[in-house]
Amino acid sequence: MEKKPRRSVKLEFTLPTATASDLRGKQSVRATFKLTAQAIEALNIVAVHLGIKQKSLFDHLIEDMPSLNTIAREINRRRFGRLNRVQKTFVISRRTLSCLDQTSKDFDTPRDALVEYSIQRLLPIIAKERKKHQKRKQLLKELARLIDHGEMILAQSQTELGKDDPVSDKLQGAMAMWKNAYQSIDAYVQRGKIIEDFVAEALEGQ
Repeated sequence: MEKKPRRSVKLEFTLPTATASDLRGKQSVRATFKLTAQAIEALNIVAVHLGIKQKSLFDHLIEDMPSLNTIAREINRRRFGRLNRVQKTFVISRRTLSCLDQTSKDFDTPRDALVEYSIQRLLPIIAKERKKHQKRKQLLKELARLIDHGEMILAQSQTELGKDDPVSDKLQGAMAMWKNAYQSIDAYVQRGKIIEDFVAEALEGQ
């Protein structure tokens, strides 16, 4: 029996191909900037609390060219020069560094200033998360009270019905779920403590 030749399947669409330039733009490079402690802390807070890599934050902030150009036009170089700053090295993409260099050249603006004021765009996010953090702490306290009350009900059920009673068994399972939930929420709240220590003045007006 003759085998039928396999028919090739022709795709009805095409996928965009990555260019060498695109690939090079994603490469990581190290760049050193002189920034205020507040800016460095803000970047760290968002990265740690929201679980976003600092490199991704830089890419998001700097590669937004319309916003970067607006920042470059409004920078007060004299005021920026009076800020207390420290050197900090970051890992960023080659494309991000290129955007910084080009904008710095086009507007005759220091790269450090572009980075400093771009990071300030994160302050409203931190302010919002700070308020939510306080609410999470309050809810965690209420959950602790709920668990304490649930333990009392479970103890009553085991005393009056016995530990092997179906109701006692269900209550014990429910308590285990609540306790697991409490531990997970508590871990998240503990991680959010980094927001509490953030400079309060940084969030004024946000």
